Amino acid sequence: MRIGTKSVLFGAHCFFIHPWFVALGWWKLYGFPWQPWLWVAFLLHDIGYLGKPNMDGPEGEEHPWTGAHILYWLQGAWLFLTRYAWKRSELRRQPIHRLQFRRRWAWAHLSLTHERVIWGNEALFHSRYLAKRYGAQPSRLCMADKLAIALTPAWLYLPMVRLTGEVREYMAHARHRIEGNEQVSESEKAKLLSGAEYDWYRGVQEYMVRWVAGHKDGRSDTWTSSARKRATLNDQGVWR
Repeated sequence: MRIGTKSVLFGAHCFFIHPWFVALGWWKLYGFPWQPWLWVAFLLHDIGYLGKPNMDGPEGEEHPWTGAHILYWLQGAWLFLTRYAWKRSELRRQPIHRLQFRRRWAWAHLSLTHERVIWGNEALFHSRYLAKRYGAQPSRLCMADKLAIALTPAWLYLPMVRLTGEVREYMAHARHRIEGNEQVSESEKAKLLSGAEYDWYRGVQEYMVRWVAGHKDGRSDTWTSSARKRATLNDQGVWR
């Protein structure tokens, strides 16, 4: 079983635990999530990790696309059923239901110029790095997702990532990503580099709380670098 699948089933992105903390993060930031589609987004935004051989590598980084495409189709179907199926004249004048699902960039581009809330982009841009790639701002779901890390207690989170083996990859990546990052405080650096899982997680939580506080109002994300600094897995299965 690949690590991405394990993460979704019983790891950091566990499908019956993680969405509740994301919902709690949303509640704290934006109020209670009354819209049903938000709960679908909470449940599906990380489903793309299924089958991935890594969490933050080139494959794992693309995981938001799966949940995003599902939400794109769901919104398209909802718009068709609720707005256009009963008004054929409007259907001819405003064929917004004919959205281009085949090409990923088309939806990413549309979302930047269209006034309508695009459900799929909440999932797509919950990744800060994909948002950087497409010149977009991290979504509100991104804020809730990152705050969820701070809300998930260590006694729950650490046993899950130990069981899946994710913690080794996460800690290895952290060593590379704090290099040259002036936004990481000295206290956070000490925790992230301590080599102790609990201290590392506390450092991640503290950084995420500050990141969310600095960006929840929609200001430009200058903290996240577009250059992906990653650890590598050697032939002995050790992350370096």
